[in-house]
Parts: sequence; C-alpha cells; structure tokens
Amino acid sequence: MKRAVVLLSGGMDSAVTLALARERGFACHALSVAYGQRHASELSAAARVAAMLGAVEHKVVDVDLRSIGGSALTADIAVPEYSRVHAADEIPITYVPARNTIMLSIALGWAEVLDASDIFCGVNAVDYSGYPDCRPAFVAAFEALANLATRAGVEGRAMQVHAPLIDRSKADIVREGLRLGVDFSATVSCYGADAAGRACGRCDACALRAQGFADAGAGDPTRYR
Repeated sequence: MKRAVVLLSGGMDSAVTLALARERGFACHALSVAYGQRHASELSAAARVAAMLGAVEHKVVDVDLRSIGGSALTADIAVPEYSRVHAADEIPITYVPARNTIMLSIALGWAEVLDASDIFCGVNAVDYSGYPDCRPAFVAAFEALANLATRAGVEGRAMQVHAPLIDRSKADIVREGLRLGVDFSATVSCYGADAAGRACGRCDACALRAQGFADAGAGDPTRYR
C-alpha cells in the first residue's frame, strides 16, 4: 500500500478525509498538531478517530502558536458567537496565523521520512469561516512549494497535496462520512469545546456543523454543554 500522511484535527472534515484516503487504498499515518488551541479536546477526538478509521499510526506534534497569539483560538480573546456576515476581505478573529502552512510543513517533513508522496488535508472552501489558507490557490501553492523544497521533489518523486473536501458543502461532507461509516459522535468541531469535548453551540464551527447535518437530513450526534 502507498503511504500517506493525513492531517487529523479531530473534527468532522479531517475524519472524512482520513476515511477517503483509506478508501483510496492508502496506508494512512495520521498527524495532529497541538498548537496551543483552547479546544484541546479535539486532540483526544483525533486519537479516537485515528483508531476508529484504521490509521497505521497517530502522531501528535507540539508547536506553541499560543506564544505568538493573534487568534481567539490561541490567545485570551473571546470566541465570537456565530455570524455569517463577513465582508469579502474580512478575516475572522478565529483565524490562526499561518496554521495550515505550519501543519502542512510538518506533514511534508514526515512524509519525506516515511517515503510517502501524498499528503491529505481536510480544508474546505465552501462552508467555512473565511480563512485564507483553506482556498484551492493555497493548496496548489503549497504543493508547488513541496516539490521545490524537498529531496523527493528534486529527485523527481512528485509530492501531492490532496484536499478532497475543498469544494464540498458541509451537507455533502456529512453524507460522504455516513457513506464511509464515520462515527461523527467521536469528532469535535467546536472552537470552545470543554475538556469532555462538549460543544458550545454558539460559535461558527458549531453553527456550520449543525447546518450541515440539517441540510443532509441526518441526525446530529454532537454533544452540547
């Protein structure tokens, strides 16, 4: 089986991404990043999801993004309640500076060590909160960088960055996950989840997740505080 590194946050999108990578025949090495996020219960969820969906291994790497702050997820800034009213050029305060760039860079390094040519991430550009590092242009640019900056790329073993959910709605993601047998009750999406993984029900992530289940006509297994 070909090896792949799969970024696994513990949320619903990354869980479905891992299930898709497994369906495509990859031996999946799941990677989570403890970056100082306030919703650290997602890391416990990631461990559950990795085991549930048959990852070969699950690695957690520590990167202290809380030391630089700049986001409601890594600094003492209140997580705002749900609002879909964003100006086209407005980036929400829940955006974590350079997070996906850093995570993909770690995944790229591990992929080289594993002699893997494929990296999967669950970024989504349809039902999301307006983050610049969730867009197709970002994924394409990082893949180009990966092939310039690595031994594998220089030696002609092309690195591929897969974002299989990038053009899917949350409802589509729910349906795909149900088809693949993903147990969404094991996942945590909330920006302010408590230590037990129970959701606040008020943030952007909670609202988008709940709407996805509603639009898919599926029961929502999310545990709320």
